[in-house]
Parts: sequence; structure tokens; C-alpha cells
Amino acid sequence: MPRVVLYQPQIPPNTGNVARTCAATASPLHLIEPLGFTIDDRQLRRAGLDYWPWVDLQRHRDLEAFERHRAALGGRLVALSAHAEQPYTRFGFAAGDWLLFGRETEGLPPELLAITDVRLGIPMAGGLERGGGVRSLNLSVAVAVVLFEALRQLEPTAPQGF
Repeated sequence: MPRVVLYQPQIPPNTGNVARTCAATASPLHLIEPLGFTIDDRQLRRAGLDYWPWVDLQRHRDLEAFERHRAALGGRLVALSAHAEQPYTRFGFAAGDWLLFGRETEGLPPELLAITDVRLGIPMAGGLERGGGVRSLNLSVAVAVVLFEALRQLEPTAPQGF
């Protein structure tokens, strides 16, 4: 099962929405601190609704602590970034991947991008590189788009009810 990793998220409702997506997909959620809010923030809890008991949430006090945890479990560190080498749609996801997303305002810092195994982007027809005015998607939307593609690849037959 791919794992979702948010690097120093800043906006509580985004993280709450990501947590809800992780609960719905049974995907672990890792938060690398410092966070731009407290974990008991009202907006964070509201966005996650009553799904928090189903979120496999793990917090890491800093990048080094996360890297030690990741090294113990293995798996590729897959960054989602505007500085990508390829679109996520042309990548073969693996069950042990760590899907790394950056801060809402700044993305992932260059020193963190340098240690990732691969950098993927989300193509946008209205993106700046194509003459449009859109710089990026909302963090929770970006997580959902990429996570569901990874799950589609790994579980090609949808469970009953879908």
C-alpha cells in the first residue's frame, strides 16, 4: 500500500482532507514536522470529519526522523513537484512507495528533492508552463489524484461497491 507523506503542511483543512482520503483508501499518512498548526486544530478535525479513528497517522519530528523510519521499512521516495522529470501518469507505482508532497506555499525544498528516488508532476492544461494562469492544484486534490492512480495500478479490479 503506498504511503502518503506531507512535508511540513501549513493549512489545517488540507491536511484534514488528505486524512479523510487516507482513511477511505486505508493508506497510511505520515506528517513531517514542524506543522503549521496543532494536531488538535478545530479546522483540521472538521475537515477529517469523524474518520480520524481510521487514519493510520504517524508523525515525525523532522526529516531525519522520517528518513530513519523510511530506511527501516524500505521503499522508494516519490516526490510530487513542479520540478518533475515525468508525469505521474507515466510512472509505475509500487506498493512500498512513499508519495511525498510539499508545503502548500513552497513545495519541496531542493535539498529534499535531491534525496528522492523520482520526481513526478501532475500535468495541467491550464498550467503556467502552457500559458495558463494555474500554478498548482490544492494539496488535498493533488494527493487524491496521485494516490488513486497508484491504487488503480496496484489494484486493477475495483472492490465491490465501486
